[in-house]
Amino acid sequence: MISNPLHRLPPRFHVAADWIVTLLVAVLFVLVFEAEVAKPYRIPSASMEPTLHCARPAEGCEAASSDRVIADRLAYRFHGPQRGDIVVFTAPSAAARQCQTGGTFVKRVVGLPGEQLSSGNGRVLVDGRPLDESAYLRAGVVTSLAPTRVPRDAYFVMGDNRGDSCDSRAWGAVPRRNVIGRVDLTYWPPTRLGSP
Repeated sequence: MISNPLHRLPPRFHVAADWIVTLLVAVLFVLVFEAEVAKPYRIPSASMEPTLHCARPAEGCEAASSDRVIADRLAYRFHGPQRGDIVVFTAPSAAARQCQTGGTFVKRVVGLPGEQLSSGNGRVLVDGRPLDESAYLRAGVVTSLAPTRVPRDAYFVMGDNRGDSCDSRAWGAVPRRNVIGRVDLTYWPPTRLGSP
């Protein structure tokens, strides 16, 4: 039989000790869960509009409050990001120079390792073939892209708001090691709850 060390305390302290232990275990669980499984992020800019909203009055933002998203840190344990995934990543140092900001970015994966990217007639071309982005780009969006080869073990990312996104077109591909996780859920505001 396992003995409970709390029984050695005077009876009036049992309830308080139970609550303290429960809260400590809960905090520990949340910290481990956030560090290893899923982490929340706030959308700070208009680069992913209209898919993910940022808050007005910031330029280009369409909503009263910024979307909050959960990044699944386990999504890429056994395979790399897929085209079309929205990913959270640590921006390469060149991003800070080109965008006047660094840190953590949220963008969409457009190019995979080894692919040749370019643009034609306002659309992204992957190895010479037009990429269908109608599921997440507004009609009439024009994408300009200088020909580039995505390095091995790196990903080419762009914002859905192509005219207002400082992305791989400006600072190059994102190394695989910089990818934190895949955005799987918008959890705030409640009216935006669901998959982006």
